[in-house]
Amino acid sequence: MDAKVAKPGEGIRLSDLWNDPYPIYAKLRREVPVAWVPAANRYLVTRHEDIVALERQPEIFSADEENSLMKRVMGHTLLRKDGPSHKRERVACEPALRPATVKNHWMPEFRRIVDELIDGFITDGEADLFDRFAAPCAALSLARMLGLTNVDQKDLREWSQAMMDGTGNYADDPEVWRRAEAASSGVDAALDEVIPYLSRNPDQSLVSCMLHADDPLSREEIAANVKVIIGGGLNEPRDAIATGAYALLSNPRQRAAVEADFALWRLVFEETIRWVAPIGMYPRQTTREVELGGTLLPKGARIGVVLASGNRDETVFENPDVFDIHRAKKPHVAFGGGPHFCLGAWAARVQVGEVALPALFGRLKNLRLADEPVRFGGWVFRGPLNLPCRWDA
Repeated sequence: MDAKVAKPGEGIRLSDLWNDPYPIYAKLRREVPVAWVPAANRYLVTRHEDIVALERQPEIFSADEENSLMKRVMGHTLLRKDGPSHKRERVACEPALRPATVKNHWMPEFRRIVDELIDGFITDGEADLFDRFAAPCAALSLARMLGLTNVDQKDLREWSQAMMDGTGNYADDPEVWRRAEAASSGVDAALDEVIPYLSRNPDQSLVSCMLHADDPLSREEIAANVKVIIGGGLNEPRDAIATGAYALLSNPRQRAAVEADFALWRLVFEETIRWVAPIGMYPRQTTREVELGGTLLPKGARIGVVLASGNRDETVFENPDVFDIHRAKKPHVAFGGGPHFCLGAWAARVQVGEVALPALFGRLKNLRLADEPVRFGGWVFRGPLNLPCRWDA
């Protein structure tokens, strides 16, 4: 295919993407799969095959984006590094998130947290399960895995949202920057308290692993990586819990199948993050001129890798807008790919698919949606904004 100049995605507004990006993504996949979108100040890559291709070429599509919003909010995290520097920091974090550690150490913690949360509202008969369950479950679990036992889960939730809003602040809203900076300072203060203790008393937490790695990370590196983990590590399981619950509550036949066969819960998790990818887009930048999806990209081009669109690519997934745990198995891209494949993928699968969702449906009898509509929002990060439910107390 001959290279062509990208057609501008004029008319695409950030507010439209936030409200419902999927019709926009479908149009881009059909017409200009790698399109310059002025509102986002980057080329949006929307086809599954192009996303997979660029992740296999990190030397061309670099994570180390210039003037990165993530760097502004969090510092230079491992997600914005490539090559040996990225690998060094990733290796330092890996012991805390290996499958055996998740199963033997964190899974019992997840179960305790989930049961205590449900105990706190089970007799109420109704609640917004986004606020009462999904968000605190993700926050409490993450605090334990990080080693930030000195942080209240409400503070962690506030910090996560503020920093994530900052990394997606393409509208350059000064109030968003103020909140993000305050959250970053809060994380720094919490680390100042916990690092001396974990230096003397190593455990299986992420901060401890970074401190005691064969090549220990610096205070600056630890802080940046803790901040990015607070973002994605809270956002993704929170939204996967809420989205998965909503999807099953809206699909009685699939719910019945899952409740009759525990092994299907893993399919619920994978289909949930395909259907509504919690991390909908992340940035890359080209290191040289390159053609992608029929568009000629100049050196230094800012790219948005739209996982949410790749996961609804009709050339890969049949009826992609439909939640279907029985669909033919195809590789989704919700966890990214290549060297930057999500470090916490195994922990998220266990926390959401093996603990949180099975407990919610198993313990809340006749769980059902309330009359108030469930609202979704976001495009850089997307998920439910509420989940009003009722059950038989």
